[in-house]
Amino acid sequence: MSAPTQRPRVTAHEARQTAEAARERDWHKPSFAKELFLGRFRLDLIHPHPLPAPEDARRGEAFLANLREFCETRIDGARIEREARIPDETITGLKELGALGMKIDRKYGGLGLTQVYYNRALALVGSASPAVGALLSAHQSIGVPQPLKLFGTQEQKDTFLPRLARTDLSAFLLTEPDVGSDPARLATTAVPLRDEDGDAYVLDGVKLWTTNGVIADLLVVMARVPASEGHRGGITAFVVEAASPGVTVEHRNAFMGLRGLENGVTRFHRVRVPAENRIGPEGAGLKIALTTLNTGRLSLPAACAGAGKWCLRIAREWAGVREQWGGPVARHEAVGTKISFIAATTFALEAVVDLASQLADEDRNDIRIEAALAKLYGSEMAWLIADELVQIRGGRGYETADSLAARGERAVPAEQLLRDLRINRIFEGSTEIMHLLIAREAVDAHLSVAGDLIDPGKSLTDKARAGARAGGFYARWLPGLVTGPGQRPGSYGEFGELAGHLRYVERTSRKLARSTFYAMSRWQGRMELKQAFLGRIVDIGAELFAMSAACVRAELLRTTGDHGREAHQLADAFCHQARLRIEELFGRLWSNTDDLDRRVVDGVLAGRYTWLEAGIVDPSGEGPWIADASPGPSTEQDVHRRIR
Repeated sequence: MSAPTQRPRVTAHEARQTAEAARERDWHKPSFAKELFLGRFRLDLIHPHPLPAPEDARRGEAFLANLREFCETRIDGARIEREARIPDETITGLKELGALGMKIDRKYGGLGLTQVYYNRALALVGSASPAVGALLSAHQSIGVPQPLKLFGTQEQKDTFLPRLARTDLSAFLLTEPDVGSDPARLATTAVPLRDEDGDAYVLDGVKLWTTNGVIADLLVVMARVPASEGHRGGITAFVVEAASPGVTVEHRNAFMGLRGLENGVTRFHRVRVPAENRIGPEGAGLKIALTTLNTGRLSLPAACAGAGKWCLRIAREWAGVREQWGGPVARHEAVGTKISFIAATTFALEAVVDLASQLADEDRNDIRIEAALAKLYGSEMAWLIADELVQIRGGRGYETADSLAARGERAVPAEQLLRDLRINRIFEGSTEIMHLLIAREAVDAHLSVAGDLIDPGKSLTDKARAGARAGGFYARWLPGLVTGPGQRPGSYGEFGELAGHLRYVERTSRKLARSTFYAMSRWQGRMELKQAFLGRIVDIGAELFAMSAACVRAELLRTTGDHGREAHQLADAFCHQARLRIEELFGRLWSNTDDLDRRVVDGVLAGRYTWLEAGIVDPSGEGPWIADASPGPSTEQDVHRRIR
């Protein structure tokens, strides 16, 4: 057996420095969500609701029509669930349809769809099979096409994008067996090499949870280049041919949901990668990954909005005909409130995705916070929607679709949807990580002017300068949090009955900013440790963003004459529901069990409660907690399955 991997030993401070260096520091464009967290309700940034250009809409609708026919006739979601794989003919059909190139420019053979229509396509495909939706999303949202579009050279685009648009699948490889959201511990290496074939890098390491990695032709791989003469080193992005010698897919992972997902463990042993396959400069890998995810994250909430639509349809059809206690179950308030929640929240989820996507297409705003909020909010709310559908369906919600069909009932895969959606709270940044990521961006303005005041490593001179900057900033900023349009009854009158909700958003955004400022003043350098508090701050901001998007979308539909009255009803219901959640979150900012919870955790880790674990058996048995990530040649059979 090869020697254990020598993973970088990093302190908490070094880990934070790595993450901080990778984030975009400057704000060159306005951001509605960033302003919202600062207590400034910039409705002008999102209203009137932006719309796609007529030609973009025409091409997008034409593709959606073809894609719908494909989904109805050539995607068998039940078969994918039973066999736990996507049939080769389905993937071949997607290639022929051009679905691999939805986001790739037409000059490279792609369809050149906007983000709006790309997301609508993913929602449509996901309703037929979430596994197929995940395959297309991983290929284009985080796989090779997006980082090449943003950071690739013209030669790289000319070489790879035509392949990716029609024939080649791609995957994104960052996570390792011992590395999740802490990239400072990344152990896969890319050692510079110069030989008779030119400059290159030699990759060694193991990557885990490689969505599409089992069948991919091209890989985006993040690896650490050691610093040396002529090489600045650092985490760097590479395009790697999956068929290269030394690349082995050792295992195809199986999960509770998305059972057709082509996800595995990939080993690199002395894999030669030409230097011209490096994306961007050395050390820019994490920045490339995070920037790619700014819009790439929008694919997940798109799928979540599609799931909400499906849940609404099933809830409506079932609860309208299922009778108990003298009437349809939908008419019983206990069930009716669940249906109202599903309908109103689905409307809001679609509003959030469409708004964020259109902002991305127009490129007028910086949407890094909006996209992150959409991912966070969509994944959490879709899970709740699916859970409520299972409850409405009762025993039939818990029963599998195959079992229902076998005894003559409609094969409704409600339990499968619940399993399929669960991963979205983990994919592309878990809820916990998203809370911290968004919180960091939300307090960026404060840290920019006052960060040195709470940094123990700064000198007294630095702190004095920071104090002067902070004094000027807060002298201008704090007075603006006292009063605003939200306190004037006639504000936002063009929104009719929704105007009161927008006034609430404006008032509450100022309250949120005041709460954040008070917390920073109270905890200062310890603020970053108050993760539960920061999570609630972010959740309030997410609700306010969703309320804003819902109202703006409802008003758009009213002015276009397309279900405007019904849209206003749904937006009104959603905003009332969201306001209740917001008030609860505000209450828990200062009245909570956070300190008590930390003491309990200390006791658990110290083993003081092991007596509570008595009386059970552990079926998992003995074994390592971290999978083998040792470098070296593979000792496993290569399970790589080619699609030709």
